[in-house]
Amino acid sequence: MARLLILADMLTITQALYDQLVAHARADHPDEACGMVAGPAGTGRPERFIPMLNAARSPTFYEFDSQDLLKLYRDLDDRDEEPVIVYHSHTATEAYPSRTDVTYANEPGAHYVLVSTADTDGAGEFQFRSYRIVDGVITEEDVRVVEAY
Repeated sequence: MARLLILADMLTITQALYDQLVAHARADHPDEACGMVAGPAGTGRPERFIPMLNAARSPTFYEFDSQDLLKLYRDLDDRDEEPVIVYHSHTATEAYPSRTDVTYANEPGAHYVLVSTADTDGAGEFQFRSYRIVDGVITEEDVRVVEAY
């Protein structure tokens, strides 16, 4: 059965999840941080923060460990969840998807969040931006932070 894919033009995220994504980016600086936020299938609501290990351990590139990713997708299936946010950090550039990021964007229903810790040593100002990446097309979207859903 085909599923209708409806993309919102805004990411709505709780303050707690927002803070967790930023904290992970800062903690892994100067390497890129990466992970997902899962939500109940079909809702588009980010709920469960899932930090992942950057298998590349690089300040300019991230890579999910293939075994960890396989376990994660099995867990998502068991919980009837889906990836709502796929996130990573940029440590030396702005929070905008690179060509590599676009190539790896294989979840057309997900929000792709980038947190930039460039020029901050991981502790100061940061950028938090969200995008939709579908068929190689990048569309930035607004981010709304709420206390609760």
